[in-house]
Amino acid sequence: MKKAVILNTAKFNFDGKLDFAGLEKIVEVVRYDASSSDEILKRSEGADVIITKELPLPEELIRKLPDSLKLICEAGTGFNNINLPAAKERNITVCNVPGYSTGAVAQLAVSFILSLSSSLARQQIMIKQNRFDNFTKSLQLPHHEVQGKTLGVIGSGAIGRQVIRVASALDMKVFYHDINPGTFDDGNIKYAPIDTLLRESDFVTLHCPLTEKTRCLMDISKFRLMKKTAYIINTSRGALIKESDLIEALKHGEIAGAALDVQETEPPATDNPLFKMDNVIMTPHIGWQTLESRQRLVEQLADNIRFFLDGKPVNVVS
Repeated sequence: MKKAVILNTAKFNFDGKLDFAGLEKIVEVVRYDASSSDEILKRSEGADVIITKELPLPEELIRKLPDSLKLICEAGTGFNNINLPAAKERNITVCNVPGYSTGAVAQLAVSFILSLSSSLARQQIMIKQNRFDNFTKSLQLPHHEVQGKTLGVIGSGAIGRQVIRVASALDMKVFYHDINPGTFDDGNIKYAPIDTLLRESDFVTLHCPLTEKTRCLMDISKFRLMKKTAYIINTSRGALIKESDLIEALKHGEIAGAALDVQETEPPATDNPLFKMDNVIMTPHIGWQTLESRQRLVEQLADNIRFFLDGKPVNVVS
């Protein structure tokens, strides 16, 4: 039986609730909670497959991986942590697991939209501060319907499309932008250049991969195109936003607020100014972390390995 090593299992099985039985029927599985760079090389010895979750595999490390290794499985959608040219040079196939958390991440993005529209987080902050004005006086914070508002979706892959479907069901107008735009039948859903999308949208949500072209996609020039009443939402990759520019835009009222499940540096420093801003919602990259999504991830990892061993690799990104 071929051998697969999971190098940082605790990254996605942090609660110990996942079932690996399906994977263990296909390969011998060795699991480690976490692995340093030095430990990766030692633990990969004799392995046919290594499985990682957002674990950096730079060029110099991949060049030193054992000759037995034929497949790297990234336990997630993004794979910017793996040096693909080095893997190709070593004739190591790299695959990812797209779609395992589509519903969960889309759900969080829509939750952010609904929370921002009703100032839900800010109302809870007031209560924690023993400020009960919202109960005794007129409403102190913005409160809007999403119906009829415009949502800008940057990236119309699986997650972006799911967000579009839910937003459409909420009677929102939708502009979307993508380097490979698809087609939608609904008249309320329209493709737009990114500048138009930013100018017209009440909410902008990011759903594109992190590449050299998309890194710092949202900088101060982009924030200044947005409405001062608009919100930015990011459940994709933190570095899509130039964080220092976002902080500047928020401080100077260029936009109304932000909801961030991902940050430029994770975890963010405890003195990050975003933590102290009342108009910012921050969560610790939880979009993909539902129990259902994580179990689906394990099952799809098993499928990736099975297809690869059968000579019919799927979800190849290298």
